[in-house]
Amino acid sequence: MKEKKHVHPKPTLAGESKPAAEAAPAPGAAPAGSAPSEVDALKDRLLRLQADFDNYRKRLARERAEEQQQAAERLILALLPALDHFELGLRNAQAHGGDATLVEGFRMIYQQLVETLKQAGLTPLAVEGLLFNPHEHEAVTSMPSEEHPTDTVMTEVRRGYRLGAKLLRPAQVIVAGGPQPAPAAGPDAVPTPPADQSPALPEESAV
Repeated sequence: MKEKKHVHPKPTLAGESKPAAEAAPAPGAAPAGSAPSEVDALKDRLLRLQADFDNYRKRLARERAEEQQQAAERLILALLPALDHFELGLRNAQAHGGDATLVEGFRMIYQQLVETLKQAGLTPLAVEGLLFNPHEHEAVTSMPSEEHPTDTVMTEVRRGYRLGAKLLRPAQVIVAGGPQPAPAAGPDAVPTPPADQSPALPEESAV
């Protein structure tokens, strides 16, 4: 009888990986090198659609807010001339001694209108006594002044307003141009008589 030969398995060296056939794939995982499954493609498509819808919703909300802001600006700009005439009428009525009860009634209506516009975000600009700012002020004219520093606002001609953080209408102002220069003395200048002397009168002719 022939003796059977025993074959000993080849020892595996340290660090040597096992054959690929022995590594079992994870449950539910696609085989290596295979194309993405239909489920993965649907998940990716769903994520893209959700991101597009979120961007569309944000853009729609932003456009709607901008349209509401523009509509409010147009409405308030249309009301500002009437508000200007209201203020002018109240000042004239108070200056010329109008009926006190009637003036007080119109003043209360004016305050109510101003408060309503303030709740909508309208705020008047404070200008008098401030340095002239070309971004917020519109200079109507410049006048010499001994009391106001140069380039400061002397008088507000038409009130300016800001709607929220946006300048809605600049203020029309009169700007101080500095002290009035003294008249230069020339050869044709007429000398001013002293304060304690009066100019000589022509002598009367003898009859």
